[in-house]
Amino acid sequence: MASSLSLPEEDFSCTVCLDIFKDPVMLSCSHSFCQACLKECWKDKESRECPVCRRRSSKDHPHTNLSLKNLCEALRERRQTDPTTGSKVFCSQHKPICLVCQVSRKHEDHDCIPVDEAVQDHKTDLKPLQEKLKIFNKVKQTCDQTAVHIKVRINYVNTQKQIKAEFERLHQFLREEEEARIAALKEEEKQKSQKMKEKIEQMNREISSLSDTIRAIEGELKDEDISFLQNFRTTKKRAQCTMPDPQLVSGGLIDVAKHLGNLKFRVWEKMKEIIKHTPVILDPNTASSWLCLSDDLTSVSQTDPEQQVPDSPERFMKYADILGSKGFSSGKHSWEVEVGDHPDWIMGVAKESVDRKGERHASPKNGVWAIRQDSGKYANGKGETLLLKKKPQRIRVQPDYDQGEVSFYDSIDMTLIYTYKDTFTETLYPYFYIDSADYNGYQMVVFWSRMVF
Repeated sequence: MASSLSLPEEDFSCTVCLDIFKDPVMLSCSHSFCQACLKECWKDKESRECPVCRRRSSKDHPHTNLSLKNLCEALRERRQTDPTTGSKVFCSQHKPICLVCQVSRKHEDHDCIPVDEAVQDHKTDLKPLQEKLKIFNKVKQTCDQTAVHIKVRINYVNTQKQIKAEFERLHQFLREEEEARIAALKEEEKQKSQKMKEKIEQMNREISSLSDTIRAIEGELKDEDISFLQNFRTTKKRAQCTMPDPQLVSGGLIDVAKHLGNLKFRVWEKMKEIIKHTPVILDPNTASSWLCLSDDLTSVSQTDPEQQVPDSPERFMKYADILGSKGFSSGKHSWEVEVGDHPDWIMGVAKESVDRKGERHASPKNGVWAIRQDSGKYANGKGETLLLKKKPQRIRVQPDYDQGEVSFYDSIDMTLIYTYKDTFTETLYPYFYIDSADYNGYQMVVFWSRMVF
């Protein structure tokens, strides 16, 4: 019996109700089921098949599986025993414990305590599960917001609109360029056709003149001999042609090479005149909900009220921070930032793992190498005051990853403001922060970057 009960409880479970067998019966195929479960399976069915293997049963009333029934009853008895103390949870005679069970010698193996105390002892602490559920619900809510944001806000509608607008500008440039080049081709065709027409008319006049002279001389050659000899000298003089030989017109054909040679390259070179390249593009997915970006993602300002944007691992949540969209892990880089008269800003570079959710101090210790201005006072990330002779309107940020330096200059006269010296081990990104500040009553657009060579 003990060895049989050491088997897993699944071996004593009915495959229909998934509970321990009650009054088990065995079919000819050796599969067993609760008697009630088998009757329910065969209800309203003409054939008597095994619910597991579908083999037809030879008997409408299978025999009870006594061995299995005894094992299942022993298993139920074991279930009623507390595995930690060995005492029975229920009295086998009286089921729930009664007053007789508490004092009778027959029930000495019972541990008797008040029901409410037993309930408290066996209640499971659900707080960890409840806390975990809160976390899952919060993350799901963020995912729901992100899904809506993708479809409705900047990640889809506005982005699609901007893409179409940018390509429309390019298409318009190409259409105008095509029209201009077709017009130039037509103008050349017109001019050269006119020139050739004039040349042909001149040739016709000269040909007509020569033809008239030839006919006249031919008529004189037919005169009487005496008359011919009398006019010989005049005829001979007229027969001498002093007209120069005609020349073909040089460059009379369409200059195909001028119109088609390197056409795409020359159009591309001209296109560069209307296309601006910006070394730093701001990443809206990192932008705090208090920030508003320009359509071309090169400038940023604070907005009020706060925007409704979904939280994400990339986004700064507590402060008005934002990163550039492209990082770097080697080489020299440079960009300029127009700060104008905005009184409160921070700029520099930040490592990829910078804290974006909690407390942020723009210092090298926290992975930010930057300078800041706060109401006309300048400082580095170490809290040291920077003494500037004049207020810079545009600042150049110049990191050298391999040399471990980040330098800041007044880009008007390239006066050095400050240089960090450190060792970088992570990818660095352009970093910006602006505070909410109205200047002369207007919310200012503060930052914009430009190509620096």
